[in-house]
Amino acid sequence: MRGNPVFSIWIPVSTGMTTFYRTIIMNQKMKKILFLCTGNSARSQMAEGLMRAIGEADWKVRSAGIFPSYVHPLAIRAMEEIGIDISGQTSKSTDEFLKEEFDYIITLCDHAAMACPNFPGQGKRVAWSFEDPAAAIGTIEERLLVFRKVRDAIKAKIEVFLKSESS
Repeated sequence: MRGNPVFSIWIPVSTGMTTFYRTIIMNQKMKKILFLCTGNSARSQMAEGLMRAIGEADWKVRSAGIFPSYVHPLAIRAMEEIGIDISGQTSKSTDEFLKEEFDYIITLCDHAAMACPNFPGQGKRVAWSFEDPAAAIGTIEERLLVFRKVRDAIKAKIEVFLKSESS
C-alpha cells in the first residue's frame, strides 16, 4: 500500500435476513492531491480519474479549474476506452478548495502554473505541462487522437510520480 500504515476492521453487512462480516482495509492517512488546470474540462478531469484508478485507495483526489466549465465529452470517451468512467465527475472551481490542505497541488498547464502561486491552498506545488486537447481542431476522430495522446502522457507521468512516492 505504498508505505502508508494500514489497519483492517470487520464491519457487519446485512442483506435481508443474513448478516456477514466484511474486512475493510483502511489507511491511517490518505494523501491528498489536487490537479489544477484552466477549465477543469479535460486534462485535470483525466488526471483525477487516472489517479483514482492507479493510486488506488491511498489518495484522496480532487481536480479544479481557474475558469471551470464542463467535463469534455471527448475526455469522457478517451477515458472510457481504458475502462475509467469519469462521466460522473463535475467541473469545479479552485474556490471550492481554497481552505483545504493538500499534500500535492499539481498544475497541468502553463496558465494554471502561473496562477498557482496565488492559490492559497497549502501543499507542495508541482508543474506538469500538457497540451490542451480541448483546443484540438479537425474531425472528431482527429480530436480524439489528441485526447488519447494527452491521456496517455498524463497516465505515464502519474505512474512515475507514484513510483517516486512509494520509494
